[in-house]
Amino acid sequence: MKIPIYQVDAFTDKVFAGNPAVVCLLENWLPDNLMQKIALENAVPETAFLVPFGDFYEIRWFTPDIEMDLCGHATLASAHVIARHLDTSCTKVKFLSNSGDLIVKVDDKMITLNFPSRVPELCDIPQLILGAFPEKPIDVVKSRDYLLVYDDEETIRNMKPNRDILDQINLDPGGVIITAPGRDVDFVSRFFTPQASIFEDPVTGSAHCSLIPYWSERLGKKRMLALQLSARGGKLLCEDLDDRVLISGEAVTYSEGLITF
Repeated sequence: MKIPIYQVDAFTDKVFAGNPAVVCLLENWLPDNLMQKIALENAVPETAFLVPFGDFYEIRWFTPDIEMDLCGHATLASAHVIARHLDTSCTKVKFLSNSGDLIVKVDDKMITLNFPSRVPELCDIPQLILGAFPEKPIDVVKSRDYLLVYDDEETIRNMKPNRDILDQINLDPGGVIITAPGRDVDFVSRFFTPQASIFEDPVTGSAHCSLIPYWSERLGKKRMLALQLSARGGKLLCEDLDDRVLISGEAVTYSEGLITF
């Protein structure tokens, strides 16, 4: 068996930054356990598997550990592969996913995801999560992910969560977002996934399904610029459309080849 693959750095304009994803081009779906093994072997935050379906592509996303319900950076990487490598005249890519139809627009520079909004709500948070972060948040809300809100960017940048504590909690397929207003952007964030092979995700598009409506309401803005403050870092242009969100970024191809087995 030979499977064409591309490794793409998403939400960045340069390699070795943003969030790496592998995109696997299939003719038909493989067994779930085989796709999970491929994702583990790839050892990047997400592997996207694509199967053509008429004018659409069916898409599924796997971390090295589990299948995800939604992934932003690997969807952006998939649209990048389709539009930059397979069909350079393409300006729109339509995906069928477990989170519904996803429409991605492509221009000369930017790729824009149209994703469902996940408005976070006030919640009770497990004390183990609060105990894993040395600073107390000013607000805690939740949709898929817990969202801990702080006062300033430096708190987010310098935060050192206690992984031993967080790993006592199973949040599959969710995680913990920490966020604050930014100095030179509208808001900043980081994203952690307890019990996962990759503890801190470099740039998390799906987390912005909750971050965008939260900060849109708090800042009174529909269009915003965001930074994810991981070691690799990533920049996201964001827009709140009420029941949908737009998440835009760039991507670059790191490698292309074949899986053979």
